[in-house]
Amino acid sequence: MMMRGSSSRGSSMAHNHWTNISSRPPFSDLSDINNNKCLPGQPSSTKINSKPKTLPREHIDRYKRGDTHPVSALYQLSQVLQFQLDMKETVTTGVTGFYFAFCAVIDGVHYKTGMGITKKEARAKAAELALEELISSLENDGIPSDVSEGPPPLPVREKDSTITEVHSGRAVIERKNPIKDQVPVVVREMFTKLMDSYPEFSGCGGTVAAFVMLSPAGCEVVALGTGSSNTKSSPAPTGRILHDSHAAVTARRSLMRFLYRNLLLFFSKNSALEEKSVFQQDQTTKLLSLKNHFTLHLYLSQLPKGAAQIPSQLRLNPLSISAWEVNYQIGLHAVVEGKVFSKFSSSYEQMGSHVVSMSATDKIMQWQVLGFQGALLSHFIEPVYVSSIFIGDGSCSDTRGMEMAVNQRVDGITSALPLYYCVYRPHISLVSSAVPPDAHPSQKSLSLNWSHGDLLVEVVNALDGKSTEDSPFKSSPALASRLCKAAMLSRFNLVAKEAQREELLTAVTYREAKMMAKPYQEAKSVLKSYLGRKGYGQWVEKPPISDHFSM
Repeated sequence: MMMRGSSSRGSSMAHNHWTNISSRPPFSDLSDINNNKCLPGQPSSTKINSKPKTLPREHIDRYKRGDTHPVSALYQLSQVLQFQLDMKETVTTGVTGFYFAFCAVIDGVHYKTGMGITKKEARAKAAELALEELISSLENDGIPSDVSEGPPPLPVREKDSTITEVHSGRAVIERKNPIKDQVPVVVREMFTKLMDSYPEFSGCGGTVAAFVMLSPAGCEVVALGTGSSNTKSSPAPTGRILHDSHAAVTARRSLMRFLYRNLLLFFSKNSALEEKSVFQQDQTTKLLSLKNHFTLHLYLSQLPKGAAQIPSQLRLNPLSISAWEVNYQIGLHAVVEGKVFSKFSSSYEQMGSHVVSMSATDKIMQWQVLGFQGALLSHFIEPVYVSSIFIGDGSCSDTRGMEMAVNQRVDGITSALPLYYCVYRPHISLVSSAVPPDAHPSQKSLSLNWSHGDLLVEVVNALDGKSTEDSPFKSSPALASRLCKAAMLSRFNLVAKEAQREELLTAVTYREAKMMAKPYQEAKSVLKSYLGRKGYGQWVEKPPISDHFSM
């Protein structure tokens, strides 16, 4: 049984509370906190962070008397207490029959899931569950006078928690900055550390993308990439050329390396190493997913190329703007040698034999439907989505274009997708820049990549799709990047062997291994057909020759 929509994965029926264990390093031994009923990153506190200094008693009493619908009551409280509220449709399994499912998300905190035979019923139940905990917290703790802006914390129930000691002392659970404040800080720290270690490559840090994982241990960068161009090289049947080195794409491929590394930990047959993995296994499907209370977030130093950069005055209203201009702006975009073109432009049609990639915006939209893991990793894990996208672009005044391009263009596709796949609508917001103001992109053709566990960064010449001669990390004299398709296939074969998935080892070529991931390929086909029917344009496919290689 499955509820379709967008949500965090894992045990959505459990009590979802947020804590932060400040004395533990990220991705350390988590064996004593896996049963904690709190989620990471939004720690509890004994104070309610809201601006009003009196309890919103009138709103609460009206709701308790049944005079106010649960959804209306929750939105009223969000206005009074000044927290951000989102009612998200979610995906879950394990219940017999067909139900819709929703959960309330308050400043990134996912409350308990409500289910119903209609969306209206499920939304109301989700609001009821959130109000139950929210009102309890308000009434038990009151509203202090020295408050600061933020969501009301979830109560910490001692009977639900197995955390009693950390390093021979009591667990420290304290209120820290919300995730949107934490992400730019940790990205800035990591970016600065890398640039300080390799000052000769500071010029390739103009455009930065990073994936940040939030866990019970804290907030940490797990993958980072820079870059703003793609290759001039023609596709070849070797799998050793990087065709797209834009920051978001580079960071995503670095994330894939991080996921492969954690799969090897999980399948190591060593309990200590397995515990360090970010994955847990569904005993029914045998697929892996991120552990409960682990969430992924994407930071972008600039709005990505493509439809995300549409003019803010554009409206999807045929009475206010021509249908042609709407298609031109919000439709699919392609990138050729770093320059972006609408799929409807005459300039794009003249590109001829140039190597073409889809824009970063379009790829992010695709990943939020198919998952950031890609086809090969989908043999082992459920789709991996990001919960939030943070834009650290000082010149950007709103995220409307990003919302339209990433979320609205694929509204309505979920019901056609296969099991585990959905339209996961990330929360998109503006944050402070994580890139130092003196980071000038003087080396625009270079792209830098790093993932958690790497000792050295790799620097790639985006124009030829290979590592540079002076890159700190070089995989071989041939300078094939560690992000290339051949490197990914090598990791795939290694994980398949460790997982004892002999059927996957029968794939002769990279393309064959990808096509064996049938649910992923079905979801991909549904997405492309949907975009075409909606008038957004046709997805650009790489020439098949680029995937016909073997190890």
